[in-house]
Order: sequence, then structure tokens, then C-alpha cells
Amino acid sequence: MPNVASRVLPIAVAVFATLAMTAVSPAASAATKTTKPKTKAKTAVPRPSTAPITAAPLTVPATTIERAPLSGSINVFAAASLTTAFIDIAATFEKVNPGVKVTLNFAGSSTLVTQIQNGAPADVFASADTSNMDRLARAGIIDGPAPIFTRNRPMIVVPRGNPLRVENLADLAKPEVFVGLGAVGVPVGDYAREILARAGIDVKPKTLESSVSAIVNKAALREIDAGIVYVTDVAIDDYRVDGIAIPDSQNIVATYPIATLVASKNTAIAKGFVSFTQGKAAQAILAKYKFLALK
Repeated sequence: MPNVASRVLPIAVAVFATLAMTAVSPAASAATKTTKPKTKAKTAVPRPSTAPITAAPLTVPATTIERAPLSGSINVFAAASLTTAFIDIAATFEKVNPGVKVTLNFAGSSTLVTQIQNGAPADVFASADTSNMDRLARAGIIDGPAPIFTRNRPMIVVPRGNPLRVENLADLAKPEVFVGLGAVGVPVGDYAREILARAGIDVKPKTLESSVSAIVNKAALREIDAGIVYVTDVAIDDYRVDGIAIPDSQNIVATYPIATLVASKNTAIAKGFVSFTQGKAAQAILAKYKFLALK
């Protein structure tokens, strides 16, 4: 029979080992904790401010907001009745803009339209009526709107001294009176035909001219006895011709539009000139030559 001591000893050893392990466990646990790699400390993230944010003002150098001076040249095609006024207006525009050169071309409005449609180098067109401006607009030649910049009134013109004593529109129908009118499509001629039709007067002109200045010149040379032009034309040539007013009840007002052309090679100057004609300086010049105030 085995010895009791021989059985108890292994049991005792086992129990002792178990107790020893239990006793050592807290220390071992502690040792384990101390050997863990340390976690990096979290970097504190600043919280966003709740105060309102005010944007710093943007500083722009003065040179970036100043307009560059106009420089270059333009060709202005203008109705013949604008000749003297536009010579002054162009000179004033050049004085205000020293780097600019304005070249003027005057003729009857319908003649100018034909020139432009055939490729003449025009930057600006000023017409003595809206009909000719509309022709260019329909063809897509006008760049933007065509504002009315001045107005005028038709008037009977006679040679200096009025040899045939013409007094009114009815006298233009007398067979002995040689009458000159503008051709069809020429603004002064179209205005004249409208005036005569409204007055019920049938006039058979002896000559049809391509511009108002041609009618004035023929009256001055006594090649015609009477014609219908503008008040402004008689005022300019009053040393060569006389004028007879047409009553308001029979008369009409001529309107003058102006526009930049699509083919302009210097749009900035062209638009600047169009704008200038509507300003105080140009309007004062137009008034000096008896054009009606812009309304």
C-alpha cells in the first residue's frame, strides 16, 4: 500500500504552486501594465472663435481703376446738315482726348448708307432721319442702340432777296417757281414730301438733289427759286440765301440718330464720340447752330 506521505507531497506541492501563482498575479499584472508602450499625449486643438470675422479691406492700387486715355482714330460719317456743327464737335472731342483723331465724311444720309454698305471704313454714322439708320440696323451693321442726339426743322429756302417773292408752301406749286427738293431717300426730300402732302400741295420739283447742301447751293447761285432745307442750313448761309418759316401746323420735326458701327476698328473711341454728342459741350455747339434742344 503506498505511503500516505508519498501521495500528500505531490498534492501539497501542487497547492503551494497554485497559491504562489495567485500571490504573484497582482504583481505580474502591475508589471505588465508598466511595460505597455505609453500612448502619445493628444495635441490640443484650438476651438474656433465665435467672434464675428471682419474681412480686411482689399487695397487696390489707384492705377488699376483709372481709365486709360483714348488713343487712335475714327471715321465719322455724318449727314450734310451736320457739317458745321460736327466740325466744331469733333475739334472739341479731340481737345478733350488729345490722343484721338476724328476724320469727318459728310454727304446725304442715303449716300452715306450706300457707302457704308459697300464697305467704306466708317466707325460712327449720324443720320438726319431714322429711316436710313434703320436700313443699317436691319443689315446688322449697327453696334447697339442708335440714340437721338438732336433735332431740326425744315424751312423754305430762296435766293438772297427772294426775287420771286415766295411767301409760303402754296407758292412752291406755282409753275413759274423753279423748286429744288431732296431726292427720294434723302431725309430733307422725304421730310419735304411729307410736309407738302399734309398741306395738300402738289409741287413738281425741277431738280432732285442728293443732299441738303446741294439745294442750298443752287438757291444761292439762283439756279432754283425755292427749295425746302433745314433751319440750320439757312442760318449758316444767311449771307447767300433767305429763309421762310413753315407754320408749325404744317411742319414736322426732323430727328437725328447716331450709332457705332459693327465694323469699327476702334470701338472705345467710337462709343465715346457717340456719348459725347449727347453731352453738354456738344449740345451747346448744336444749339449755337440752331439745332433744337435734345428732349
